Amino acid sequence: MHQWAKLPVGWTRSPSEGNGGTVVTTKRTKEILSWYRSDNPGTLANLAHLLGHGRLGGTGKLVILPVDQGFEHGPARSFAPNPPSYDPRYHFELAIEAGCNAYAAPLGFLEAGAAEFAGDIPLILKLNNSDSLYSGDDPCPAMTGSVGDALRLGCSAIGFTIYPGSALRNEMYQQLRELAEDAKAAGLAIVIWSYPRGAALSKEGETAIDVVAYGAQIAAQLGAHLIKVKLPSAYLEQDAARKVYEKQGIPIDTLADRVRHVVQSAFNGRRIVIFSGGPAKDRKGIIEEAQAIAEGGGFGSIIGRNSFQRAKTEAIELLHEVMEIYARS
Repeated sequence: MHQWAKLPVGWTRSPSEGNGGTVVTTKRTKEILSWYRSDNPGTLANLAHLLGHGRLGGTGKLVILPVDQGFEHGPARSFAPNPPSYDPRYHFELAIEAGCNAYAAPLGFLEAGAAEFAGDIPLILKLNNSDSLYSGDDPCPAMTGSVGDALRLGCSAIGFTIYPGSALRNEMYQQLRELAEDAKAAGLAIVIWSYPRGAALSKEGETAIDVVAYGAQIAAQLGAHLIKVKLPSAYLEQDAARKVYEKQGIPIDTLADRVRHVVQSAFNGRRIVIFSGGPAKDRKGIIEEAQAIAEGGGFGSIIGRNSFQRAKTEAIELLHEVMEIYARS
């Protein structure tokens, strides 16, 4: 039986058919939904499913399991550290047993388990992906799924990666514009992976605070409901931005400061911003990052390699520890 995070007095859990388990409706959930009043009831319902599912249901915080690494990095690099994870069903089980808000993956992985685990957890279909067999200075992912696929598989949302800074960024923005219109009309939510990258940016600049904040703003302007970004460093990439940061005294010294600024950059916190778990790291590093995200007002984490590359028992314990940090914030 799931050991759900304790709710504050006055909050209630209510069953929701078709979403599996229990979905939580709270004042905080309704406040967040009020930020998206242009959306139709179907999209709002799917956002409510994402916000209300799992151990963090109703808190306004999220921990999502993303598993696109097999496509992006290759099977051995992704799954050899924990061989059971070669099986797509393993990731459904991990997300469900850990009490994650949602599970995100490309088409093939979702097709391999969507029927078996139908209704057990909200799903996010990643609609574009890249592979690492070819690497160019200006990336542009291939379209690997459709809104129709997301509906067929019972997803609550679609996911889409953009690379602000790439010479091909406008192509991605235009693809997303069309997909978002169709997805929202069909009642799906939009999750944007915003990862600045391209020939115009230095490697250090990809996670610079000014660049990550800009990426979050672009994703919000493109109509995202949820925005996924990398944790920012204190480095400033753009000379014009550096002058403003210094003149206005924008705090960026601590990770919590930088998280707070990125959230502020997404419509003053009126868009959900979650942060990538990034490359594999030790338990202490993951917990320290979660604490900084919580302190900075971030909405949670999307943790892939740092969970599924561990043995399942260890991964669940780690995810629970992260969830408890967010539940208390």
